[in-house]
Amino acid sequence: MTQPTVSVVVVSRGRPDALKRALVGISQLHYPAFEVIVVTDHAGQDAVKETTFSDQIKLAPYEVANISAARNRGIAMAAGEVVAFIDDDAVPETGWLHHLMAPFAKPEVAAAGGYVRGRNGVSWQWQAQSVDGTGQAAPIDLNGEAPVVLTPDASRAIKTEGTNMAFRRDVLADLGGFDPAFHYFFDETDLNLRVAAAGHKTAIVPLAEVHHGYAANTQRTDARVPRDLTEIGASTAVFLRKHCPEAMRAQVWRKDRAAQRRRLVSHMVAGNMMPGDVGRLMRGLDQGFQDGQARTLGQTPVISRASEGFRPLATTRGAQVLMAGRFWRRRAILREAEVAVQNGLRPSVFIFSRTALFHTVRFDPKGYWVQVGGLFGRSERHQKLFRLRRFRARVRREFLRVAGQRLLAHTLLQGLSQTKKQDVKTT
Repeated sequence: MTQPTVSVVVVSRGRPDALKRALVGISQLHYPAFEVIVVTDHAGQDAVKETTFSDQIKLAPYEVANISAARNRGIAMAAGEVVAFIDDDAVPETGWLHHLMAPFAKPEVAAAGGYVRGRNGVSWQWQAQSVDGTGQAAPIDLNGEAPVVLTPDASRAIKTEGTNMAFRRDVLADLGGFDPAFHYFFDETDLNLRVAAAGHKTAIVPLAEVHHGYAANTQRTDARVPRDLTEIGASTAVFLRKHCPEAMRAQVWRKDRAAQRRRLVSHMVAGNMMPGDVGRLMRGLDQGFQDGQARTLGQTPVISRASEGFRPLATTRGAQVLMAGRFWRRRAILREAEVAVQNGLRPSVFIFSRTALFHTVRFDPKGYWVQVGGLFGRSERHQKLFRLRRFRARVRREFLRVAGQRLLAHTLLQGLSQTKKQDVKTT
């Protein structure tokens, strides 16, 4: 069956360097037909223009600090059958769209969400969850890597994470997209509940992976220390007004407020903020909650068709290559990876030291994936702290761990295993 055309929407504000890195990763996606729409401020516009494929991107200048309204601007420009969303401080695995679009072959599927890895590139930041009208999420226990199509019940919706989700454009347009009353926080959760109320099904796609860095913004530092809770308070008020039974709202708010205060106190104890910051931030939370009581709800008119047709991203997406070597050769290996990118290839690099250090995975802005760690250390955090392994066996293990989401061909691994031991540097 023909895969649907996709419009990838990226909203960016105040993070031009992160945006450029995200766009490099998006440009390497293995998918036949997708366009990229960037809704961004002035700094982000300059960042887009610095890419080698800027003329292929639909660019929407937008200066207002409202994630929902910005996403709606992206939807209005989207000409694809499906609209996918990813944050500017995230990078998708090469097979992200390939996997995320698979469930849309079933006409009853209106939405899909993938898994999200945290800033170390290994630990999970988000997996499968459901959510209710109080905003409380609960994990969904899924087995295996195959997509699972879920039908929401009357009280719970299937949750998708804002940095890794997709919806049929017609469904989004009919629902009016995101409610602009949510300037920040709860925006996609509100949409999930509206999708569920309309009777639509959502697929969870484990292999559709995105790496999310939690870059700093006006609401938090890059260490996830809160700077301002006003918009969180406002969005909480809006969400409870829309979805929570009136008799429960005061109780839910007290519980949420207490949880926020505990979070702030833990940061204070850790030395991340001063005692006075706790009071200041709590006052902002309370003021926001009060402001949210007065916001107009449900301003979500049907979104019209895009005035411009589909503009596919046609950058060169060459073959993937595997590079592996010892830590003492890391500089030379990374130089080789950079040259490979310049030659149109997409490298996956594995560099191991003779230690038990934990592994990290990151996407380099130059255009390659690199995993670094100890030959005897663990990558997935449930593994043993120390385990003896030979170099080639460790490369094979880590290759297989990421091969599915990155669409790595097994011929790459075979080529590595056929080299002589002293020549195991790059393949």
